[in-house]
Amino acid sequence: MRCFESGLLDGFRLRVAEKQLGVYGIHLYKEGYAPLQFRFRSDDRTHLFSGSKAFTSVAVGIAIGEGRISMADAVLSFFPEFAGEAAQGAEKITVRDLLQMRAGHGGMLYTTHEQSQYTGGDWAKRFLSMPAVHPAGTRFLYDNGCSYMLSRVLEKATGETLKEYLVPRLFDPLGIPNPQWHTCPDGHTLGATGLFLSTEEFSRLGRLLLFQGEWEGKELVPADYIRQAAEDTVTVEGFGDPENQAGYGYQLWGCTCGNAYRADGKFGQYSVVFPQQRAVVTITAHNEGVANDILRAIYDEVIPRLPDC
Repeated sequence: MRCFESGLLDGFRLRVAEKQLGVYGIHLYKEGYAPLQFRFRSDDRTHLFSGSKAFTSVAVGIAIGEGRISMADAVLSFFPEFAGEAAQGAEKITVRDLLQMRAGHGGMLYTTHEQSQYTGGDWAKRFLSMPAVHPAGTRFLYDNGCSYMLSRVLEKATGETLKEYLVPRLFDPLGIPNPQWHTCPDGHTLGATGLFLSTEEFSRLGRLLLFQGEWEGKELVPADYIRQAAEDTVTVEGFGDPENQAGYGYQLWGCTCGNAYRADGKFGQYSVVFPQQRAVVTITAHNEGVANDILRAIYDEVIPRLPDC
């Protein structure tokens, strides 16, 4: 296995320092090369925030491969106990709509302990009772509730929480022991947020995506699902930064750099897949300014310096 030239990350490190980008660490993987990592602080497990959503999407792909759910399944069909209180149009929301943030609502269902206004009742009931502003499947609205509902659908379909379901199917094969993933007050995995991993552990997700769901010669996620997750994108609304206007797939963001795409979490948690370069760049950070400046630093200071590209 080849090694990168020394100093490959020097430009990125300088940009981080000059622009005070708040990066904790960068992990670089390129097929055929030994991984390269630089730390600005120890590689502790960090809250991935919405980077958690990509793991929820992978769980959906695994469950589809096992025949437990399908993209066209109506979400309400998993919750007959809430049918009488569901809003008009809720019966039209599908699993695919949740993946693409197109439930038709006019606002977000907050799904963290700190933010939620709905700690007094079942969050799935609240989601399904939210009035529709647009027909399901027609308009994008970034909504943590969609990701949370994917977690709940998987739990209904499998009899296990999202985390329990993924431990033997994803985390154990990737060599990620005992991951911490927060739950709602009723004990359901948040799905939208709440997963804590180190930079290097997070990078394994990017590598799994790069290799179309295969890990060390074994298919963990159907390749067709991984392709669709990156390519079946919808138009994004409600964001001004170009990096948030390049399309949204199945809990994955498109990028302005070629055909790259990424898992993306608040404050700069990124695992960016570069299929053309056969590379993955993973970042954990705490940037309360313009976190997407970290992505631009990757495009400017890392990708052009990769060998054979």
